[in-house]
Amino acid sequence: MRDDADPGLFGPDSVTWQVHSDPMMWIAGIRALYLQALHPRAVRGVMQNSDFRRDAWGRLMRTASFVGTTTYGTTEAAEKAGARVRGIHRRLTATDPATGERYGVDEPGLLLWVHCAEIDSYLHVARRSGFRLTDAQADRYIAEHRTGARLVGLDPDDVPADQAHLRAYFEQVRPELAAGAEARTVDDFLQRPPTPMLLKPARDVLWRRVANLAYASLPPYAHTLYGRPAPAPAVVTRRLRATGTALRRIPDRVRWQLPPKHILRAMARLGPDARPAPYKVDRWVAILD
Repeated sequence: MRDDADPGLFGPDSVTWQVHSDPMMWIAGIRALYLQALHPRAVRGVMQNSDFRRDAWGRLMRTASFVGTTTYGTTEAAEKAGARVRGIHRRLTATDPATGERYGVDEPGLLLWVHCAEIDSYLHVARRSGFRLTDAQADRYIAEHRTGARLVGLDPDDVPADQAHLRAYFEQVRPELAAGAEARTVDDFLQRPPTPMLLKPARDVLWRRVANLAYASLPPYAHTLYGRPAPAPAVVTRRLRATGTALRRIPDRVRWQLPPKHILRAMARLGPDARPAPYKVDRWVAILD
């Protein structure tokens, strides 16, 4: 790696650098949306402040760009992206229709839920689909994302630092979760996103399979809240592994040419040794431990 180049907030030696290059992150992102929608206050903030149903692709790409920038961009670019997100959230509020309470969408509890749902989804889908990580490396991944939590306005000390703390957090927050009207709207949208007539066959064949796989990978309590039977875990794992195997056969240079191309820019900045790859996780185990 070039000595004078800025590796960013994580850098090529991090678990995050390797995991976020995996193509299964797209399925993990959809799982995160399903999970996040189960927090009534959090999903209400989204529904009342954006029309994601009309600009779903734009919203998805903005999220992908934020994750890509904070993972592979320079330190300055990541900090600017975080400041931009904090500024937007600071101006937004939502109203509880039952009580009339008005609250900010940047409440620490809501930001923490969004963060934990994302990190849990990224880690869960990656590992279950065949991306090899030891428990120590999984803990390291979670700890690394305390940095990402800071960017969106959280105190890193209040964010889970390993798998045990993340599991404890979900146990603590579960009584607050419910599949209300907003969650049902998100569920319906993810199953049948608005699509031009000519693309509806592709949506029904391809997108629905992706959405269904993301939904199937949710924890059992999420299936209970959504009111649909949980699929057999072994079947879901086989489907995730088969999908991961197929997607990982697509050459990196082909996948990385798709927008927003953060990985290619990082490699141009840092040199070819910065190339992310699953096998590099094993190389860094001594450093991480």
